[in-house]
Amino acid sequence: MITQSLWLSAILFSLGVAGVVFRRNAIILFMCVELMLNAVNLAFVAISRSVGIDGQIFVFFVMAVAAAEAAVGLAIVISVFRHTESVDTRDFNLLRW
Repeated sequence: MITQSLWLSAILFSLGVAGVVFRRNAIILFMCVELMLNAVNLAFVAISRSVGIDGQIFVFFVMAVAAAEAAVGLAIVISVFRHTESVDTRDFNLLRW
């Protein structure tokens, strides 16, 4: 059971990495980051069945980080959208030199 869960976690994490690398829409980037965080959560839960409850405690921390990332990230995306009328990462260069 743990092997299948870890394989599924690896596949989900790989899909998230591919989405972050190849997509330019900021909303989809956030969704791919969330997919990677959930893949890590799945791996923690799968490992916690054999190691102990420590993995489940880490899942709560990851969920807190994901909630904070979503709140701050979406606020930034809304602000950028109001400024540039687009969420394509190629269209805004506010943080570039």
